[in-house]
Amino acid sequence: MTNDSDQGAVRRQKLAAIRKQTIAYPNQFRPDALAGEMQQRFADSDAESLKEQNCEVFLAGRLMGRRKMGKVSFADLQDSSGKIQLFVRQNSIGEQVYEQFQTFDVGDIIGVHGTVFRTRTGELSVAIDEIQLLVKALQPFPEKFHGLADQELRYRQRYLDLIINQEVKEIFEVRTGVIGSLRKFLDSRGFVEVETPMMHSIPGGAIAKPFVTHHNALSLDMYLRVAPELFLKRLVVGGLERVYEINRNFRNEGVSAQHNPEFTMLEFYQAYADYEDFMKLTEDMFEALIAHVLNRSIVCFGEHEIDLSPPFERIALLEAVLKFNDALSESDLSDESKLRTYLKELNVRCEKSWGIGKLQFEIFEKTVEDNLIKPTFITQYPVEVSPLSRISDSNPQITDRFEFFVGGMEIANGFSELNDPEDQARRFENQIRQRESGDEEAMHYDHEYIRALEYGMPPAAGQGVGIDRLVMLLSNRPSIRDVILFPYLKPAGR
Repeated sequence: MTNDSDQGAVRRQKLAAIRKQTIAYPNQFRPDALAGEMQQRFADSDAESLKEQNCEVFLAGRLMGRRKMGKVSFADLQDSSGKIQLFVRQNSIGEQVYEQFQTFDVGDIIGVHGTVFRTRTGELSVAIDEIQLLVKALQPFPEKFHGLADQELRYRQRYLDLIINQEVKEIFEVRTGVIGSLRKFLDSRGFVEVETPMMHSIPGGAIAKPFVTHHNALSLDMYLRVAPELFLKRLVVGGLERVYEINRNFRNEGVSAQHNPEFTMLEFYQAYADYEDFMKLTEDMFEALIAHVLNRSIVCFGEHEIDLSPPFERIALLEAVLKFNDALSESDLSDESKLRTYLKELNVRCEKSWGIGKLQFEIFEKTVEDNLIKPTFITQYPVEVSPLSRISDSNPQITDRFEFFVGGMEIANGFSELNDPEDQARRFENQIRQRESGDEEAMHYDHEYIRALEYGMPPAAGQGVGIDRLVMLLSNRPSIRDVILFPYLKPAGR
């Protein structure tokens, strides 16, 4: 058996021979049909009907297999839309071209001209009368089911993964559909799409550790954005009362099945709305999304079947903590000592600077989130972990905030916006104290944002939706790397 390097050497020899005879990589061939579209177009056409139609096509794609039977060969051509069988006869293309065709390798890109027909077994095929090598593939392709079984190799060589595994292409078609549907939904409701800076002089908009870079001309350290929130709300101040951005965010944090250092978010803001309005808007958005992308309300995610049809359950954070922690009583939730002891039993390291709200939130994250399988809004988050959210009018310890969970994952985070500049300034100051106590994820004080608020921001609500996790849910993928074309990976060999 020849190894990959031997096969590669043979392919290069073939390319050298081609260069001596003709142009090696021609660029004049123009296809006028796609394999997948032809499969759909002629799905109901029998052999007799196809013969009467006498449909001639030009196709281009990769040669994915060939079966020689003397002076006749069958081959599989794959393009961006799917596959179709080619029927190649020596009598139709000539002996010399037929012999050249036998030297083509799996992975080579070819152009063909022929007539659509059905074989005796009923398979839609193209009888070829012209065939041309367009691109010589110098790297041998792995076996379909064995060569790309290594998941990390599939991530590193995503281009090969897309060629060989059709289901991978379908994942990213779902992703495209999701983003398109979200845009259409927001556009229809009068939201304006904008772009805000990717590099910030002050990281803000989320509690997260940023990536640091340096601007040489300005001699200034800058940060890849952790969120666009503070810029988008400046636009609300400026009169863009319904605004959104589909953006890339960067957070210098851990990597897991649900976390990638670079990820995609949808963030949107609306003046004269609150978090209750946005929970309803989220339900409407999901209803439109599943109709457009899936055309069904039930999705499979891991071992679960989940109904995504609204309305969705709503439950306060502390109620959820009690529901999934039998060892805690309602009174325990306001006892700092007991909360710290409980977190220690859960192997969570508590910082001295953490107050009761942060302790409650840590218990929620550790014990509740994974259990939130059906669509659920968790509401009433503590002020301590919600530095940009408006405080509830009925309870100064909590905010008008929700997080939306499905399949044990946080999909969205929304709240009534804090538009009181003096309150926001105090919250930033508290974040500074937390940073001084060692919390690297605490926010910086953004003086320019406070200045913007002092000009007056209308009452508003805002929300962020994690696109990657949403695609994970809708395509039933267990890892965020499965839904990012080029996920973060350590350099090979490390």
